[in-house]
Amino acid sequence: MDIINQSSSPHSSGDKGKTLILIRHAKSSWDNNALTDFDRPLNERGKKDAPVMAKRLMESRITIDAFISSPAKRAKKTAEFFIKEFGRKEKEIIFIPELYEASVETFYHTVLQIDNALSNIAIFSHNPGITFFANTLTSNTRLDNMPTCSVFAVKSNIKKWSYFRDSEKEFWFFDYPKKGQLTGENS
Repeated sequence: MDIINQSSSPHSSGDKGKTLILIRHAKSSWDNNALTDFDRPLNERGKKDAPVMAKRLMESRITIDAFISSPAKRAKKTAEFFIKEFGRKEKEIIFIPELYEASVETFYHTVLQIDNALSNIAIFSHNPGITFFANTLTSNTRLDNMPTCSVFAVKSNIKKWSYFRDSEKEFWFFDYPKKGQLTGENS
């Protein structure tokens, strides 16, 4: 069963292959030791970086058909900043509890369940899993670390998300707050 079944969604960008955009949550606060890791909010830098990165992505004319996020407070808030910039409603964010402390297998399982009518997907999650997953996607691009609020994207010329794991994926771009702009092939 698809985790997202929005075949009639007005946000679907058609069937020109699939694009996966990975977004690590923005910088979080460690000020309150009484909070669990799951409940840590964004700090001031995170609250500044998330809308800036969302705007940068939007200004690059990138379409996002679905926003999928860990339900942890910092990932959720980051996804909210992005979906707002894209002119969409917060209630459209799809929360997948397994994306908190996700393994590489969990990311692939999440992708496998995406409705094939959706072409461009953004997933908001956490380190170290998001960096490990990004490093499995292409043979020619490696990251030591996905910094907070970084965005890593790949494209694959497939029609079904179920083919994603074994498909050849092309690095599209990698951006992060201190970098300043999108760079990479086709950006």
